Amino acid sequence: MGQNDIMSTAEDFADQFLRVTKQYLPHVARLCLISTFLEDGIRMWFQWSEQRDYIDGTWNCGYFLASIFVFVNLFGQLSGCILVLSRNFVQYACFGLFGIIALQTIAYSILWDLKFLMRNLALGGGLLLLLAESRSEGKSMFAGVPTMRESSPKQYMQLGGRVLLVLMFMTLLHFDMNFFYILQNIVGTALIILVAIGFKTKLAALTLVIWLFGINIYFNAFWTIPAYKPMHDFLKYDFFQTMSVIGGLLLVVALGPGGVSMDEKKKEW
Repeated sequence: MGQNDIMSTAEDFADQFLRVTKQYLPHVARLCLISTFLEDGIRMWFQWSEQRDYIDGTWNCGYFLASIFVFVNLFGQLSGCILVLSRNFVQYACFGLFGIIALQTIAYSILWDLKFLMRNLALGGGLLLLLAESRSEGKSMFAGVPTMRESSPKQYMQLGGRVLLVLMFMTLLHFDMNFFYILQNIVGTALIILVAIGFKTKLAALTLVIWLFGINIYFNAFWTIPAYKPMHDFLKYDFFQTMSVIGGLLLVVALGPGGVSMDEKKKEW
């Protein structure tokens, strides 16, 4: 079997997967995407005192302002998740969750930690794709109205979302002279480039979903660590943040790459 035959078979599998799951895939994608906000909002409830003391100790802002910070995170994330899952005011929910990401980036000094900053940006990429999906749903209500100019923001949201999503994989690269890591870096880099430029997008995104899910289960198995150990919370946060990026990639599989992509341009050639 030649290389073209293998690629055609893989694309046929991806198309078949999409046909079978098209009714459920967007719902699963949205649930995965907001999972990190849902988990973090619940964490704020159960770790209210610890989170408040951390913010007060870091910024010396007093218990009142620290408590306001924890409440904003708790309410903003949980209400945003409810709106996204119920499909009500999704655009407002996305903007609110963008605000939560920005607030946490500053409050937890993520701005100076390149790995966590790239992961937060990847999370923002997932929200951009969710925002693009909500715009698509809104415009479908006005059949017959010209949409070429109106759809341009959506297309650039999809492009920005794809580019930001791949930042997650930049944090997984290992620069060790180990055959497995070298192979992983080569294959992973090739796939994230395909997703970023929008070439063979659905196949590349689906492959990344499978790969990233396997890595997430293996490296972020927080359930194997006792709950009282700090590593448990660290791995749990990392696990759900990775699940959110998986959700963004599933949206790419479900919705396609958008107009600003090589897949779309090929149709004009």
